[in-house]
Amino acid sequence: MNNSASEQKWKWWPLLPLYPYGRRRTIFRELVPNQIWSFEQLQGIYYVAVPVRLLVIRVKNELMIINPLPPTSELLKEIDLLQKKIGPVKTIVLPTASGLEHKIGLPALARAFPNAKIWLCPGQWSFPFQLPFDWLGIPSNRTNILLADGFPHGDDCEWISLGPIDIGLARFQEISCFHKPTKSLLVTDALVGIEATPPELFNLDPTPLLFHSREKGSEELIDSPIARRKGWLRLVLFASYLKPEKLEIPKIKEILENSFKPKMRNKRSHFGIYPFAWQEGWDLSAKKLVGEKTPLIQIAPVIERLVFPRGKKAFISWLNKIESLKGISFLISAHYSGKVRFTTNEIRALKVKIDNSNWEKTQGDFKFLSWFDQKLLNFGIVPKNPLKKFSD
Repeated sequence: MNNSASEQKWKWWPLLPLYPYGRRRTIFRELVPNQIWSFEQLQGIYYVAVPVRLLVIRVKNELMIINPLPPTSELLKEIDLLQKKIGPVKTIVLPTASGLEHKIGLPALARAFPNAKIWLCPGQWSFPFQLPFDWLGIPSNRTNILLADGFPHGDDCEWISLGPIDIGLARFQEISCFHKPTKSLLVTDALVGIEATPPELFNLDPTPLLFHSREKGSEELIDSPIARRKGWLRLVLFASYLKPEKLEIPKIKEILENSFKPKMRNKRSHFGIYPFAWQEGWDLSAKKLVGEKTPLIQIAPVIERLVFPRGKKAFISWLNKIESLKGISFLISAHYSGKVRFTTNEIRALKVKIDNSNWEKTQGDFKFLSWFDQKLLNFGIVPKNPLKKFSD
């Protein structure tokens, strides 16, 4: 796509002010010929941006949307072309209870497709008050709840719940979709595949990669393949651990000394304000998270340590159900890489890796996540037994 800024405009960005704010560039890819299509946008904070994905799936002569995103004119134009080729969008699925990046685009997407039935994961919540669906822009007269009201397109899809997990203020729950015609497991946050090569989406604007490839704020943003890869690996570390072990925060004086230099006085470089100091060995940590030739399938560390530290049983139970799916061949996640090989061999290897590792990790790159989890426990924000509340 090579569209104008007006077609990439997202006017509701202040509701969830994530980068790139009011301009959401989208790339369109066909993941499975004539069956599954991917629409990818960036999202993040302070240039810590990673791809997030909306999927369009063919079900007979109709289309189903999973994992909503902000429906810019650019995105809707491409979906309209699919409708003319395949058939109308008749189903929109929000398969997560906690994925704000997908919730925020749902009302506008529902308005864009007024004849589509909406299916929601159980346990939807709003902050700071619990509001009716209609007040949130979700039309209740055509909204169904997964599990309670059944599932859409049972002939083509099998739906598997991960959770619910009690995370204190709300719940974590995700309803994965196994698309039988393509043998593909469609997930939101449960699993990701990450590769060492920066995603194609950054070709539209590599600024986040270049920003984080530097060592200090006074350095210019210079584009090169090495800088892009270096920046990408650091973004993966940020997104995975929030504060990786090999990252330090410089003193305010040092940050300011490297800020506001002549060539850095612009919004793109954040005026040279760069509050990060990477220590030797950071790249070794990053390489544990990415695959060189194929994406490395894993539980995102931030999900593993903050959602499932005391919920390993629920995750293993879900993996066992996934392993039993007949002919499962691919994983398509809402984050990072798209279609990744995912057969029973990969599932069993993942289970072995989990069994052989310390689940509640406290050291190394997990140190900050462990500290944060303990603080939540100490303040009574998250429960010690996250499975008890929903055990009945």
